[in-house]
Amino acid sequence: MLTYDVIVVGAGGAGMMAALSASEDKSLKVACISKVFPTRSHTGAAQGGINAAMGYRDSTDSPEKHFMDTVKGSDFLADQDAVEFFTSKMPEIISELDYYGVPFSRDGNGNIAQRPFGGASSPRTCYSADKTGHVILHSIYEQCLKNDVEFFDEWILLSLVVEGGNFTGIVVMDIKTGDIVPMKAKSVVIASGGFGRTYWNRTTNAINMTGDGTAACFNAGIPLKDPEFVQFHPTGLASTGILLSEACRGEGGYLLNKDGERFMARYAPEKMELGPRDLVSRSIETEIKEGRGFGEGMNAYVLMDLRHLGKKKIMERLPQVRELAMEFEGVDMLEEPVPIRPSCHYMMGGIHVVDPQTLSTPIDGVHAAGECACVSLHGSNRLGGNSVADVVLFGKYAGIGAKETAHRRTFGSEVKLELETEAWKEKFKTIRNKKDGKNIVEIRKKMAQTMWDNVGIFRDEVEMKQALKDINQLINEYKDTFIGDPAVRYNMAFVNYVEIGNCLTLAKAIVMAAINRKESRGSHTRKDYPTRDDVNFLAHTLVHKKQDQYELEYIPVKITKYKPEERKY
Repeated sequence: MLTYDVIVVGAGGAGMMAALSASEDKSLKVACISKVFPTRSHTGAAQGGINAAMGYRDSTDSPEKHFMDTVKGSDFLADQDAVEFFTSKMPEIISELDYYGVPFSRDGNGNIAQRPFGGASSPRTCYSADKTGHVILHSIYEQCLKNDVEFFDEWILLSLVVEGGNFTGIVVMDIKTGDIVPMKAKSVVIASGGFGRTYWNRTTNAINMTGDGTAACFNAGIPLKDPEFVQFHPTGLASTGILLSEACRGEGGYLLNKDGERFMARYAPEKMELGPRDLVSRSIETEIKEGRGFGEGMNAYVLMDLRHLGKKKIMERLPQVRELAMEFEGVDMLEEPVPIRPSCHYMMGGIHVVDPQTLSTPIDGVHAAGECACVSLHGSNRLGGNSVADVVLFGKYAGIGAKETAHRRTFGSEVKLELETEAWKEKFKTIRNKKDGKNIVEIRKKMAQTMWDNVGIFRDEVEMKQALKDINQLINEYKDTFIGDPAVRYNMAFVNYVEIGNCLTLAKAIVMAAINRKESRGSHTRKDYPTRDDVNFLAHTLVHKKQDQYELEYIPVKITKYKPEERKY
């Protein structure tokens, strides 16, 4: 049996920062497992930047202003103790990344360059052209190799094993060989990324963002917090949903309807295109619904115009964005506007974290960080530039927390771990050899369609109840799934089977929590309850899974300094 003191699941920004900080203790044996090669993790797709109140571009900026902007952006659902901890620590994290060799863009004085992002009162987003996540990922990976972190690339998490309320280990599959094995540890950091692929074909997320770690924790008894809050990024490419960074608007891009009008003047007259993401996404969809967009139905869009920025600025600061628009939309932004439409982008909710400084969860031994987790830093709406900051900072502190836990705990029993491993081996054999049944791709398509149609940017009870009915039916159909691939090695059909099961598990939690939240707040916009309701819903949703039953409860939001007020931009 593979045995480690600390195991990290996921090798993105949060996972590798956790592995790095845990591995600084040379007495501990640290492993990091990842479905993909670490530098291919989804943090690498983060384009625009990472927020920290460095004060280089605006000397009046401060962690306190960053704190206030984040709480306001969250529509007052963020836990303010977590936000204050985050904003106070971010400047030193940027200095740490600089020390690791992250090649940040620089201003004329040689300081790390900063640009404006939506919902921010100062330009505090540090960046490296439009490849910020990519360069951070590579730099952290080098540091992990230096610290002798042991990587298991192309391995997938199957389940988290908990016995008597205590973590004992995980069951994982080596995709290359088909081997299913137990891994024993004293502590684990789940940092497996978001689950935007519940909206499968209309998301900015990579194909592997299926919530494996989140679902494993949920199945093991850790509740999900605030899963109803799904962020739709305003500027996905119209035909694919692929992300065009908020840096496009940060650098001064315009959003135009079919009349050539900068329509954000109607919705956020002061911030214009730099309003928060939930507001800009709703504004775009409203323009389309009221007939001021281009095209019809799922093919409708508005335009983002960057031509006035000039070739020099676009080539210096937005080179990757230009390449994406050319490759996937056939449009050169130097010469013409780019068709865009909102796309599912980020999950504000996730694994319930109970301590923002150790990233511990209700199960002893389990820590969680990054998009798979809910601290809650982002509340009901995340500000651009706060996600890369989130993964790096909370990833680091999750690693510190897991390190301390590993020193405190001993290894648990292997009995349930072995039984769970044998059950997964039997499932793999059964699914591989099954000759007929429900088509997994059809299940995936139906899940994506009902989520986009019924649990999208604008929601109401009738549509969401239809989504719940559809998801329940698909969960039943999933039990009789046929994948059509008998291979043992590199059986990607089985990997997809596991991933779709995780997506369905999480989709049901999203829908149930959304139906029950009878208000509009941040990214959760109800047509039938159009106003925010602080009397009944200034609270976090917790969804518990007990066997096949889902149960909801609410816990208070931690408010320290900023009392809820009307959110205007």
